[in-house]
Amino acid sequence: MLNVIVPLIAGIMVGFLLRNRKRIDLGKVSFGAIIVLIFSMGFSIGSSNELLQSMPKIGLNALVMVGLALFFSVVFLKVFQKMVKLK
Repeated sequence: MLNVIVPLIAGIMVGFLLRNRKRIDLGKVSFGAIIVLIFSMGFSIGSSNELLQSMPKIGLNALVMVGLALFFSVVFLKVFQKMVKLK
């Protein structure tokens, strides 16, 4: 946990000290970092036989959770709309 908190606090301090200077667009750097993280996750999954064998079960569980989240989001939205009388 400390290896996440220390860089966060360091980034806040550097941002605070450099707040009056010209801003740097970090969008491309962040995108590149995300691509590297996704690649490393894929590499970890691909190199683990045990994880590869459990992918169909994990995928099915994920699909069910996404389906339920979407279903209940729509249901609660309809209930909220009727309560607030938006439509």
